[in-house]
Amino acid sequence: MKANLLRNATWAMVLCASMTAFTACDDDDDESGAPAAGVVNGLDAATSTLGGDVTSDLTLEAGKSYTLSGALQVKAPAKLTIPAGVTITANNDGQVDYILIEQGAKIDAQGTAQSPIVMTAENKSMGAWGGLHICGRAPINTQSGTGLSEIGNAAYGGSDAGDNSGILKYVRLEYTGFAFDEEHESNGISFYGVGNGTQVSYVQACNGSDDGLEFFGGTVNIDHCVVVDCTDDSFDWTEGWSGTGRYLVAYQTDSSCDCLIEADNNGDNFDASPVSHPTLENLTLVGNNSSENSRGVRLRAGTYVTMRNAQITGKPKALTVETEQTETALAEGPSVLQNVAISGELDSKEGIYTNAMFEADGNRTNQTLDLGSRDKIEAANMWMSGWTR
Repeated sequence: MKANLLRNATWAMVLCASMTAFTACDDDDDESGAPAAGVVNGLDAATSTLGGDVTSDLTLEAGKSYTLSGALQVKAPAKLTIPAGVTITANNDGQVDYILIEQGAKIDAQGTAQSPIVMTAENKSMGAWGGLHICGRAPINTQSGTGLSEIGNAAYGGSDAGDNSGILKYVRLEYTGFAFDEEHESNGISFYGVGNGTQVSYVQACNGSDDGLEFFGGTVNIDHCVVVDCTDDSFDWTEGWSGTGRYLVAYQTDSSCDCLIEADNNGDNFDASPVSHPTLENLTLVGNNSSENSRGVRLRAGTYVTMRNAQITGKPKALTVETEQTETALAEGPSVLQNVAISGELDSKEGIYTNAMFEADGNRTNQTLDLGSRDKIEAANMWMSGWTR
């Protein structure tokens, strides 16, 4: 999780300057900010190249391959429709390649288990492109109740918990995590204030250089999601996310991977409201047996959580709890840990919610969880078969 410094106007100017191939940063008519010749409403039909602004509904062709060149930014009230079997490949031309759905716009990306939608990169290496960013109008807990996306500088947040940004189903994202600098990288999918009218099912992020799925507030619900070898955190939340996550898998083999889950309420204000409080059920989280202080699930910065039916292994510190607010919520409510099995013991920084309390709540420590291979993980989660890497 990186600080969302793009709310700072100086960084926004730097980012804007880096994307002049598709977005003009000032009010003049500088042609360097225009889309490439042939691009109409985000698509060059002659070359099947995507890029620039989408201002009216755009539907791609089922089963076809497209090239992403620079930023594809979908603006309200437009909808981007991506049918089953489509492959979108970010090219390797030095531009910042990403897809961003602004507030009031929608994405309708519905693949199938047999024909998933694949978003990948020509350069088959971590951090090759900037991933998918969705901005909604659901509540977040920043001081102003709004924010700007880390890539694209788009507004998010608001008061509509039921906001609908579209559908993601059977979508795989590969090689994401483009870095502007050490503090500003992109995730597989970034959910910015996304509402629970949005549907997210059967999604995978793999081989990325930052987080797999990250939630900046909002109420969006997700299910059947897989993160493999994203080298920062597999799942990450902050700014008041309060959705549900069911059937989640994280699998790390790369020794540079960080947490399986890193969870905050708000890093600047642990008491910020609405408080992060997702409900997570049926989790298989397998780490990479890395350094001595490596953490699996890290609950901190005032977050609450309800977690049921989870297996967490492969990290020396499988489950850590930090900050007075987070530990008190576990000890006294409203947080709940139920039927959680971990290798090792719970690590408590404040000593408010202890390993003994964790066990007294019906959870299990020092477990030998035989989940050290992809085959074993998939055997326990048959819904992964066929469409994931």
